[in-house]
Amino acid sequence: MALSSRFWVVIPAAGTARRMQSSVPKQYLVLRGRSVIEWSVAPFLARSDCAGVVVVLAADDRRWSALALSNDLRVNTALGGAERSVSVRQGLASLRGRAEPDDWILVHDAARPCLSHSDLDRLIDTVRGHAVGGLLAAPVIDTLKKSGSDGCVESTVDRAELWRALTPQMFRCELLEKALAHASNQSTMITDESQAVELLGLRPLLVAGSADNLKITVPEDLRRAEHILALAVGNDVRRTEGS
Repeated sequence: MALSSRFWVVIPAAGTARRMQSSVPKQYLVLRGRSVIEWSVAPFLARSDCAGVVVVLAADDRRWSALALSNDLRVNTALGGAERSVSVRQGLASLRGRAEPDDWILVHDAARPCLSHSDLDRLIDTVRGHAVGGLLAAPVIDTLKKSGSDGCVESTVDRAELWRALTPQMFRCELLEKALAHASNQSTMITDESQAVELLGLRPLLVAGSADNLKITVPEDLRRAEHILALAVGNDVRRTEGS
């Protein structure tokens, strides 16, 4: 029997805006007339093979229901937790009875509004044939320094095989559930889904993605995202006019 090719999306969105110096959670900040999270979800809803999206919210979230996106029949919500891994597990739990064990799950940060359609296409097309799954990532291009306890340079780190993990990260539903449960049982604090899968002794595939797929973390990220989205929208308009 052929494995499933459809996918679901889990968007952990229970975080706060501690480093944004804002009273508004970063996923609800506005970029070019739309909230960050609306930009983040849009590329998935543009694809016919997206079975649905689960947005995982904080218990005290009062902003989600005000978005037009909350009325989209393809988008559901779940209650999240204090840690990203807990929120992702809660999102997966909400899909039980709908998602099959071999369906793909794409986990994407709510605060990554600049995911391009071409990067998403490349991830899905590449990873669908992989036994483990994979993630978008960008090669490290900066020179990296390791510091000593005194704050001085201890060594220069070889960057030749280093990548920055991005999202989406794409794994089969059953495997991702198993990996996250294993990490929890080991009391291991993970920072992304790939790390949980790696703890099982598996090797996810790295798929080259654009460094423009940034995560909104500090105020200057918002300004950079504005610029990236303005260029993307402008390019889309020019392509449409030229067709």
